[in-house]
Amino acid sequence: MNKRFGLMVLVLVTVCASAQQTPWVVKPEWVKAHEVFLASDAMRGRGSATHDEEITATYVASRFVSYGLQLAPGMKDYVQAAEVVSTVLDGHATLTAGTVKLEEGAGVTLLSSSGASVSGPLFKVKAADVAGAKIPKGAVVVLTDVPDGQGFRKVIGPVMQSGPAAIVIPESADSERMYQAAGGRARTPIRLADEQARRPGSTIWALDASHLKTLEGASDGAAVNTQVNVVPMEKRYTYNTIGYLPGSDPNAGTILLSAHLDHLGVGTPENGDGIWNGANDDAAGTTAVLELAHAMAAGPKLKRSVLFVCYGSEELGDLGSTYFGKHSPVPLKDLVANVEFEMIGNQDPKMPNGVLLFTGWERSNLGPTLKAHGALLGPDPYPDQHYFERSDNYALALEGVVAHTAAGWGDPPTYHRPTDDLAHLDLPFMTAAIQSLVIPMEWLANSDFKPAWNAGGQPKR
Repeated sequence: MNKRFGLMVLVLVTVCASAQQTPWVVKPEWVKAHEVFLASDAMRGRGSATHDEEITATYVASRFVSYGLQLAPGMKDYVQAAEVVSTVLDGHATLTAGTVKLEEGAGVTLLSSSGASVSGPLFKVKAADVAGAKIPKGAVVVLTDVPDGQGFRKVIGPVMQSGPAAIVIPESADSERMYQAAGGRARTPIRLADEQARRPGSTIWALDASHLKTLEGASDGAAVNTQVNVVPMEKRYTYNTIGYLPGSDPNAGTILLSAHLDHLGVGTPENGDGIWNGANDDAAGTTAVLELAHAMAAGPKLKRSVLFVCYGSEELGDLGSTYFGKHSPVPLKDLVANVEFEMIGNQDPKMPNGVLLFTGWERSNLGPTLKAHGALLGPDPYPDQHYFERSDNYALALEGVVAHTAAGWGDPPTYHRPTDDLAHLDLPFMTAAIQSLVIPMEWLANSDFKPAWNAGGQPKR
């Protein structure tokens, strides 16, 4: 009997040891399940600093709880709310020059506004002549012959520096993209309540050919007025979700894995119902954080602690991550590294098969080291687009934290479009990418390796 009992114990020990050595498998149905909810029409595009964003944050919190994550140090809830101050317009702005009066609507688009009505003398100039033009400060500048695409931004920049009251440009694919990128509404100021007001942005209009011709008929120097109407707003909040996996060594530091959970909400209909579902941007990144939390919480206790954070209001200017940086439950000096996940739902055609781009690859040793341990990561092929500076990682990088973003396709055809939906995701690619990160992240959490900036790699303010 003793021999049989001993043999039984040996078998059980062997089976348990084998089970512990079995790699964690990220199941595609888990990945799809998150996307089905987060990118559903019911979530109305998870608009930044809206009730829909709060529902999203609550969903993420519920998943964190189910995986066994704990409240972060000093926190009483998994959701961190931050008050924001915003300007909302009624969508009926007008542009008046003499007897010409144009009202916001078809062919007359208000792209951005400071939230104040502005006026100034009319000044017309061709795009090719901007460099040599003496644009009066406070003028309403009407730009003509503006090239679409990259030329749009090259012309706008110098005009902005002249301090115009407003800028009027021809309607184009580029202006439409700018409008849709704001959720089909004018961009207006928004900030955290505990921040000082920023310098107001310029008022920018886009007119179709007929309306632009009508405005050009007014004489130079004619008084032009832009009237906007501000809608009173109740208190408004944005929401971060924070889960914590405590490590065995409180002195080993903390790893931060993050994404943003918001998107553009509901705008004007474009090829559909006007809901910007944001399946890739950034429900995909949120899904990566969720499934890495799922995997790492299910295994043996790690040496380092891990924070899993999904930020709100990235689309409004990284408001959630900025607030987190000021109210982190863990001192920023204790953050060993931060990996942000952004739009990992599609393969970039410039990247090797199955590989995510890692922004700022050459800035530190983090990306190459994770790759050496099996992560499907590689250098960002678009350094001219400055993706490293355009995601939530950047605010922490400025504070000295080795922080980068892992992304799929840098600028997919669905970017900031209602077509960014479940049907346009590459779920097998996305699942494999998350899977490739499980072991490297567990290694990072159990190792003594501390990522470091390469010479000249840390960004400066």
